[in-house]
Amino acid sequence: MFIDYYELLEISPNANSETIERIFRYFAMRYHPDNQETGNGSRFSGIVEAHDTLKDPVKRAQYDIRYKDHLNRRHHLSEVEMSTEGVERDSSIQMKVLSLLYVRRRQDVNNPGIGDQELERLSGCPREHLEFHLWYLKSKGWLAKTENGMLAITVEGIDRADGERRTDAPQNTKLLDHAHAG
Repeated sequence: MFIDYYELLEISPNANSETIERIFRYFAMRYHPDNQETGNGSRFSGIVEAHDTLKDPVKRAQYDIRYKDHLNRRHHLSEVEMSTEGVERDSSIQMKVLSLLYVRRRQDVNNPGIGDQELERLSGCPREHLEFHLWYLKSKGWLAKTENGMLAITVEGIDRADGERRTDAPQNTKLLDHAHAG
């Protein structure tokens, strides 16, 4: 797990060595375990680790490479989080998985499961992305593992899929009515 030493020391990544030393001394006195009022052993250890890394030019350069990579990942996550396309795509994939499992259950109520690889192929979603959706759908109780380890839709999942189809149905009816009127 990445620890942001700059945030821990409450300094800028552009801070010079004097600033790092000054802030370290301040926090070291404040969080030292011997300080009766504000001592905190784990916070003190983190501050010492941050100081030891940032005061050494070679260690700091190596850390800065990891730091920039961490910032890029955080930036990418925030872009995805703010994108409504990502949420809509996730919802679409989840409904596709439920629909596939719904059809499978309807075709053979006694053997309703689909294996992971087949589900990946049918949904067009790579396994590493599908795992999130499967976790979510299982957590909601909309799908479960069968005795033979396959995934199958539950009664709640069928209700969810039917509910989603019903909200889409009035739009489809309006389109058909408009086509017949024209």
